[in-house]
Amino acid sequence: MKFMIYSQDKEDGLRIRKANRDAHLAFLGTNAPVKVLSAGPWLSDDGETMTGSLLIVEADALADVKEWLKSDPYVQAGLPASVTVHPFIWAIGAPG
Repeated sequence: MKFMIYSQDKEDGLRIRKANRDAHLAFLGTNAPVKVLSAGPWLSDDGETMTGSLLIVEADALADVKEWLKSDPYVQAGLPASVTVHPFIWAIGAPG
């Protein structure tokens, strides 16, 4: 099953994001029970400042995704103000 993860950084989060970005990207590439299909930061209205993340992942269950997120370096560093996870149907543009 696919899931969408939408997280919004806390107000002063850019410093935390930059300090933990390499570890976060390495975490997303690990072999885990959650497979990352697509991921990237979303930007503020200026089109340049990273202010959150959007991921599409595949896992057996919602509980697996929520447990996996606990190990994300961004989460461990306290970056998100909020994180929302929902089942997702990739209707257009899904990979092969």
